[in-house]
Amino acid sequence: MISKFIFKHILGWKIVNDFPRSIKKYVVIAAPHTSWQDFPIGILARNTAKIKINFIGKDSLFKGPFGFIFRSLGGTPVDRSKSNNLVDAIVNVFNSKEEFRLALSPEGTRKKVEKWKTGFYYIARGANVPVVMATLDFGKKQVKISDPYYITDDKEKDFEHFQYFYKDVKGKKPELF
Repeated sequence: MISKFIFKHILGWKIVNDFPRSIKKYVVIAAPHTSWQDFPIGILARNTAKIKINFIGKDSLFKGPFGFIFRSLGGTPVDRSKSNNLVDAIVNVFNSKEEFRLALSPEGTRKKVEKWKTGFYYIARGANVPVVMATLDFGKKQVKISDPYYITDDKEKDFEHFQYFYKDVKGKKPELF
């Protein structure tokens, strides 16, 4: 497979652990998101792992001559300028499918943020699916996959768990994480 060859042999990356295979629905949070290079690394990792994981992205990526590429890679455009209930819409997608995995950036942007967005949390909670964490660690050149984590009734504890998983991870631009 060309993705595996590029990911491992040309770029020198590796995957630590594997995405859950027996669970058909979950939210993947991939962090840190500090560079445009996170996207191709994520796609190569997904293809190397041979698992179908969809993603959402800002709608401008899906316009113009290259929009079809993002769609063919499993993407769905999101208009972030409108205040629509995206969480409920995505929960409905989870509920309508037998198998669906969705990757999101918990930061919601490549810029430095003080705290993560909560959409992924409420999607997982509303769809009653676990969260799987994936690192984009440019320091170690690895994508580390967590075991599935099931949301509890303690949001603060859950976010501490998520943050702990990423504590020593270096993004492409570490100053933005």
